Amino acid sequence: MLQQLIDGIVTASDAELIDAMRFFATRMKIIAEPTGCLGAAAVLNAKLDVRGKRVGIVISGGNVDLARFAALTQAA
Repeated sequence: MLQQLIDGIVTASDAELIDAMRFFATRMKIIAEPTGCLGAAAVLNAKLDVRGKRVGIVISGGNVDLARFAALTQAA
């Protein structure tokens, strides 16, 4: 079924996921877990062409440990 419905697969690196987490934390005050940022990381890093399209991205984050979240999102 997936082979019939999916056009392709996009990946994001760990660093791109952490950058997306940091983006949500600093700009939107949203705590999101790494995989909860996957779709946004792909768009923020221009891995998906969304120009001129209406796009919805699900962001989730309740399962991240706050100490780990803080360690990951600390500015480098």
